[in-house]
Amino acid sequence: MTTTSRPAGTHGPAHSAGNPGRLRAALGALAAVLALAFVLVPRPWAASMSDGGFGDQRRLVGRLSDAFVGYWDSGDRDISPDLKNVMDYWSQYHVAKAVCAALLLLVFIALGVHLWRSFLRADGLGAGRRAALASAGGVATALALFSLAAVMANVQGATAPLSSLLSLLPIRTPHGALAATLDQVRQHLAEYPDPGGRAPAAVEVMVDDFARYHAVIAVAASTVAVVLIGLSVASWRKSARTAVSDRRTKRVFRWFGLLSALLSLAVVVVAAANTATTADPAPALLGFFRGGW
Repeated sequence: MTTTSRPAGTHGPAHSAGNPGRLRAALGALAAVLALAFVLVPRPWAASMSDGGFGDQRRLVGRLSDAFVGYWDSGDRDISPDLKNVMDYWSQYHVAKAVCAALLLLVFIALGVHLWRSFLRADGLGAGRRAALASAGGVATALALFSLAAVMANVQGATAPLSSLLSLLPIRTPHGALAATLDQVRQHLAEYPDPGGRAPAAVEVMVDDFARYHAVIAVAASTVAVVLIGLSVASWRKSARTAVSDRRTKRVFRWFGLLSALLSLAVVVVAAANTATTADPAPALLGFFRGGW
């Protein structure tokens, strides 16, 4: 009985053709599960980590409005128990979203790298298959960028939950005690910093938290800008080192180099704007309470 040995380093057709498809399917399924978790998991997770009672958006806004009025009326610097409970819920909500978004970012990066590598190695495929791989790679890249933005936004919300929660207040259509409280907040912010030291402690807390809220994005955006600039430089260098005959590879690296450079400029603008607000947060906070956002 004889056996036919296969030369070292070779693989059967089913193995070589099946693995890329299975990997793409696995990553796509994982991304779908994480996207679903991003939508469904944060609320029950946050409710389990707080005193609960935030069944829907309307109830959350109602409890926030009452807690905000109560905190303002207390005159204390320390956050009131009711407002702290809402803040704890909101912080955990954003922690859950940030974790899901970070995992999605990793999956889309892995999927994008796999798709672009497949595109560069697709010499034996037809034009239609190559176009499909390039399109899928572009979509994965766009989704990775969206996931990155979601990570940044949710880290911001988890780090400064008070400022993040303020965006839920019905600033433009307040009524009752909330309307009176917002009028007082606007009045004190317009005079902030008060040389006479008459500003309520709550105003100082909100201003400090608003500065931290924007500092988080300033730091995150600066970090992302450095990474994007590095990716742009690396892509252009790889394009320059690629043989002239390999036009497809040169185009892909040039495309990534240009995209990274343009994105880095946009992120630098975001970092600069948030840095300016961090340095002088009161006017921007006043603009928010006046309905400027």
